[in-house]
Amino acid sequence: MRRILILMLLFSGAWNVAAQTGTIYGKITDLKGSPLAGANVVVLGTTTGTSTDTSGTYRLSGLKPGIYRLEISMIGYRKSITGEVELRKTPVELNFTLEETALQSKQVVVTASKYEQQLSELPVSASILSSAEITNRNVVSLDYALRYAPGVNMNMDQVSIRGSSGYSRGAGTRVLVAMDGIPLYTGDTGEIIYEIIPVTQIDRVEIIKGAASSLYGSTAIGGVINVITKSIDEKPQLYLKTYYGLYDHPSYKEWDWSGERRPFNGQTLTHSNSFGSLGYVVSFTRSENLGYRQDDYYKRYTGFIKTDYRLSRLSSLTFLGSYLGQNRGNFIYWKDSRHALQPRDIDQGQKVKSNRYMLALMYSNVLSPDFFLKLRTSYYRTRWLDETSSHDTSTTGLLEGELQSSYRIMKSLFVTSGVEAGSGKVNSNLFGKPGSFNIGVYLQTELKFSFPLRLTLGARYDFSRLDTLKGFGSFSPKAALNYALSENTSFRASVGKGFRAPTLAETFTSTTAGGIKIKPNPHLEPENSISMEIGINHRFSSFIASDIALFQNEYYHFIEPGVDPVDGLVTFRNLTRARIQGLESNFTFSLIPERLLLSANYTYLWARDIEKKTPLKYRPRHQALASLNYYSGWLEFGTDFRYWSKIEALDFELVDLGVVTDGDKRVPVYLLDFRTGYNLLSLGLPGKVFLNINNLLNYNYIEIIGNLSPIRNASLSLEFSF
Repeated sequence: MRRILILMLLFSGAWNVAAQTGTIYGKITDLKGSPLAGANVVVLGTTTGTSTDTSGTYRLSGLKPGIYRLEISMIGYRKSITGEVELRKTPVELNFTLEETALQSKQVVVTASKYEQQLSELPVSASILSSAEITNRNVVSLDYALRYAPGVNMNMDQVSIRGSSGYSRGAGTRVLVAMDGIPLYTGDTGEIIYEIIPVTQIDRVEIIKGAASSLYGSTAIGGVINVITKSIDEKPQLYLKTYYGLYDHPSYKEWDWSGERRPFNGQTLTHSNSFGSLGYVVSFTRSENLGYRQDDYYKRYTGFIKTDYRLSRLSSLTFLGSYLGQNRGNFIYWKDSRHALQPRDIDQGQKVKSNRYMLALMYSNVLSPDFFLKLRTSYYRTRWLDETSSHDTSTTGLLEGELQSSYRIMKSLFVTSGVEAGSGKVNSNLFGKPGSFNIGVYLQTELKFSFPLRLTLGARYDFSRLDTLKGFGSFSPKAALNYALSENTSFRASVGKGFRAPTLAETFTSTTAGGIKIKPNPHLEPENSISMEIGINHRFSSFIASDIALFQNEYYHFIEPGVDPVDGLVTFRNLTRARIQGLESNFTFSLIPERLLLSANYTYLWARDIEKKTPLKYRPRHQALASLNYYSGWLEFGTDFRYWSKIEALDFELVDLGVVTDGDKRVPVYLLDFRTGYNLLSLGLPGKVFLNINNLLNYNYIEIIGNLSPIRNASLSLEFSF
């Protein structure tokens, strides 16, 4: 009986204790309303804590009644601390929304070595653009977002990393742009059509600087830009976005050809869901811009679909599809500097119609914890019609495939290998009906030593053939290292060979466009380069981080457009030697922890034609970028300042030939952008509103000859997630 009484007393005491405890529970999401798995929830002043599950929910049980404060944190997101919460017997629900943070040293990158690595462990320079940076700036096309990336500059729609590219009106690229690892260059011109990339579905953009031919082949001679799309939500999600904007009046009455503020607008509708092993997302975007320049308008329709089917716990099949239909005006060069927003008389009324789609299928299988396979295949079809006096048209199909394996042979040795091939066919009045073929094989090893050193060795062999011309091969080796000098400091160095085959457009183009006669050059040779870099990454404290790099790129048989002095026709030709040297420095400051953030970048370029001892075209010697962001509760502000020095060399031949009047006019560039946003969750609405003002000072500048860049414009955007 005594034992029974003791047990009853113990049970009664335990029951009373349990009855006197409470629970705090809830859900943690990002600004889009997507659940965040793995977020940490800690009760301040105690060791009690938990983390969120795959649906973003958490639960803290067994808490005694009292006053509590919670801290919510997750790598890559701004920390959140609650006010005082009173807990009694009734469970308390607390939901949180986390915003992405600017200090991203712990972010994971997959592009540099084709598998996951932390940013601080890379042997090469890299930058990341987050989805928040793209959304908050109301970016409607990826090329506009790249203008805010350190070490990157845009010459109209042609991207250049550390001076790797000039401007050739889309004929070829020295930077490989991909979406989830699928290359996006066209089969005829080899250019990048940024509008086919769905900006609202971007999770992040990874930018690898310097020659990456040892892994990615021909078009990566200047670097790689890989767009990582968002993962599919497990629960139904509906996303809506709309924006409306206006261009201001030009600075001078002589330029005001329309007498009105020209509008632009767009709408996006996205739905995602999962059923068992199948998840999908479908997105549609309509955008329209009447243009600040005469005949420089567009209307676009973009569609995107992504499905992910989990075949088993360790294997999956992913399908990507992207479509772009576009009608646009064709502004080539200004009439003259007094009519900078009007085209030349011979270009009046020109327009281009195009339809493009990309389909891709990706299979991945984790055969063991140390060995996995990836298989990618894609088809990219483009068709465009230039409704100008030349009536140029082109229809192209490009089929590509890649098989990649990654194997951890031992704890300290990781090997990545693969084979990649592509075949294209063109039907065009510019290029004729040529075909192209390329194949490449690559192998890369990463060795980790007992001391904090990572050594990477890799090589790739490529063989390319353009139609009936003689094929050519290239061997591209690379060596790189990353040494952790301390917990907060790492040193890196790399040297590698780059390679780029000429495109069909550079080799076979024969047309007259805008008064310019272009002739083919079937004798073009592939480009080669030797790229070298040393860099150091140092975190002074949790509030200050820095990254500094010195680089030198030696180019051989560099392909640049120019005028043949014999007949005055424009053609692509090989420069004997070119050299690009420079420095890039990046600093990030958390001036007020989690509230006021400053990032600053400076890039110096010394780009020269070694034989002629002249500067390379469209490479500014000095380039600077600074961004300041302030967060206060549900309200935030941001400003961006961009500068680049006066471009030393343009296409002066076009000025001498009388093609572009006043084409030598250019200035150093000073641009200021401003934005402010308000999170409507404070009003109980699952959305956000943003005001953006670009080129706030209405500064007049050019990126390429005879083309005035966008004047001051403002836009208001609304987005909702349900």
